Amino acid sequence: MGLIQVNGIRVFAYHGCLAEESRIGGHFLVDVQVEGDFGEAERGDRLERTVDYGRVTTIVKEQMAQRSNLIEHVSRRILDRLRSEWPGDHRWRVRLVKERPPVQGDVDQAVYVLEG
Repeated sequence: MGLIQVNGIRVFAYHGCLAEESRIGGHFLVDVQVEGDFGEAERGDRLERTVDYGRVTTIVKEQMAQRSNLIEHVSRRILDRLRSEWPGDHRWRVRLVKERPPVQGDVDQAVYVLEG
């Protein structure tokens, strides 16, 4: 079993329940992890035998460009899209970080983690 991680995908997006978030946007950070059997890629050195982390980044950016009220919702869209791109026996993890969320108090991050 192997583990691929694409960490620190930085995106500016407009997610949030507050009207101001849809106007001013905010900074987000996305980490994607996939566990699976990548033996064919290890032995054959061919990109089509693994999960292309350039494509992972593109999918994350595409899904983050579609506004959602909740980071839970956009995380689900990202996970579903990744699973459709690479069907099979993989275990995925999406970690979505909303930096400096507009809440009462001084909060660095709100984080949602989805596995599937």
